[in-house]
Amino acid sequence: MAEKKRLANLELLRCVAMLMVVVLHYLGKGGLLPELTAESFGTAGTAAWLLEAFCIVAVNVYMFISGYFLCTSHFKLSRLLRLLGQVWLYSVVFGLVGALTGVVAETPVDTHYFLTLLFPVNMGHYWFMTAYFFCYLLLPLVGSALKRMTKGQLQCAVAVLLVTFCVSKSVLPFRLEMDAKGYDCLWYLCVFAAAAYVRRFGVPFLEKKGRGLLLYVSCSLMAFGGTLLLRQLYLRTGSLGRMVGMCMEYNHILPFLAAVGLFAAFCRIQLHGKIASVIEKIAPYTLGVYLLHENLGLRYTWQNWLGAGSVLELEASGGVAAVAVLFAATLAAAVCMFACGVLTDMVRAGMAKGIHHVLSRNRLYSKLTRKLAEADGLFADR
Repeated sequence: MAEKKRLANLELLRCVAMLMVVVLHYLGKGGLLPELTAESFGTAGTAAWLLEAFCIVAVNVYMFISGYFLCTSHFKLSRLLRLLGQVWLYSVVFGLVGALTGVVAETPVDTHYFLTLLFPVNMGHYWFMTAYFFCYLLLPLVGSALKRMTKGQLQCAVAVLLVTFCVSKSVLPFRLEMDAKGYDCLWYLCVFAAAAYVRRFGVPFLEKKGRGLLLYVSCSLMAFGGTLLLRQLYLRTGSLGRMVGMCMEYNHILPFLAAVGLFAAFCRIQLHGKIASVIEKIAPYTLGVYLLHENLGLRYTWQNWLGAGSVLELEASGGVAAVAVLFAATLAAAVCMFACGVLTDMVRAGMAKGIHHVLSRNRLYSKLTRKLAEADGLFADR
């Protein structure tokens, strides 16, 4: 894949990935995914896990897109501070709204809760953002190294990272003690390095028409089949209980390859005109979708607002009707939450722009802005 600018096709993929993230949280935290260790979970339960298998790529895709663009850019303190402010605002505002209105579920409203709101990155309020901040802080070092490596050096580095943190856990018949299942900074660095390799040197196999989509579909189906197989092994033998859901973990080889395949498939899409313009306007606000629906104040509540409880009752009856309702309700909930998140972030961005405009008249603020621009210049490529 040749080097690309920030194009509408990848911005569309960013939107699709965020919709998939919402689907995962609707299914998982809405109680629609039956336990894999349960004796039976019916047709609708099986369909829910199939949907999970095709959406589990979402986080890896989002990481891949970030790495694809960041590997050719440089560290900016201003960007880091803006992002930190955005995360902090969502954390505090919606966390307090949830606590004051009493809609918080599954989370005790105590001292730890409020400390998590005040220090979202340090306390892991949003695990993805904690991982992103860690990787971004390392950008001056990691980014510089990735830019200077030869093709052979980068191939070796990516291979070592993937074998250590991905392939090994995928093939060994036991759980590695330090395996965080992809919810960590180390896995983000692995995906970042892989994305940098694709950006710089491409993958000829995936450049042929249809291969990216084939890789995505086949690996998603294998992840689904592998999960059902491990489930059957557990039900028959009582062993491997800790590994039943392994094929659905972010740092398993199948979701990773599926994510690479989906990325490659979207690289071949050409978008122009009004459609491209609309996508490019919406995409910058997709992070707001995550920060809104994964806030501690709403994390286990919004699913029932969007019908998860009713779908769960119908799911128990099984049959084709239950499967159809599950798919329709999940899609509707994802689109609804996506729209709410985008609109909320548009309002936030508009307010931030207005505040910046007012403060720019202040001499001290203008001086700080200039100093920040100078700090950004320290890390620019020479």
